[in-house]
Amino acid sequence: MAGMGEVTVRVAEELRFFLPAKRRRAAVRLPHDGTASTGHLVESLGVPLTEVGELRADGRPVPPAHRPAAGTEIDVPPVARPQPAPPRFLLDVHLGKLARRMRLLGLDTAYRNDAADDELIAESARDGRVLLTQDRGILRRRAVRAGAYVRGQDPDEQLADVLDRFAPPAAPWTRCTACNHPLTPVSKEDVAAEVRPGTRRTYDHYARCPACLRIYWRGAHSRRIERIIRTARGR
Repeated sequence: MAGMGEVTVRVAEELRFFLPAKRRRAAVRLPHDGTASTGHLVESLGVPLTEVGELRADGRPVPPAHRPAAGTEIDVPPVARPQPAPPRFLLDVHLGKLARRMRLLGLDTAYRNDAADDELIAESARDGRVLLTQDRGILRRRAVRAGAYVRGQDPDEQLADVLDRFAPPAAPWTRCTACNHPLTPVSKEDVAAEVRPGTRRTYDHYARCPACLRIYWRGAHSRRIERIIRTARGR
């Protein structure tokens, strides 16, 4: 095709898992007629711009809107960690177990198991929340203002990835794991009629969610939860 040249895109190793298998190498050559932006070229390879750090064209920093000339070499690094972001999150429908763990750490984590993609994007923008997902298509939507791809299949691995990327301030045991509302400490006497006699005899410290009225205490499952918290803090 007349006027068609090429650009070379060098994708950092940490981001190559986004690439199609046949292009999963250090440098990829793409046809280019001079009209596509640097950001569009990167996303055409399957890499969401939310995962990309400072783009460079022939060694110079450029914005995603920059239009490179044919023959340009583009470097695509990963986003720097920790990444500055508001410590407020919104998780897609597939990350329910991660949402619970994040709430255990006291992180402001919105989650619904029936939210559609458009609803997630709108809520993220409206409430200033970082949209966490493993759906690459959502992250490539232009309407996404702040988003991140969550790495790992195990919820503990996913939690470690979120903490490593954003370093949010944690406050364990302060948020309702069911509805995300901050908990309010209550006395044993205040909840005596709502917990079993064995629980009253064994535990002295309680909290209540003022939104959904669930009562919390550090029961038999607390060792497992403390392990999750220690592991997260250690990472």
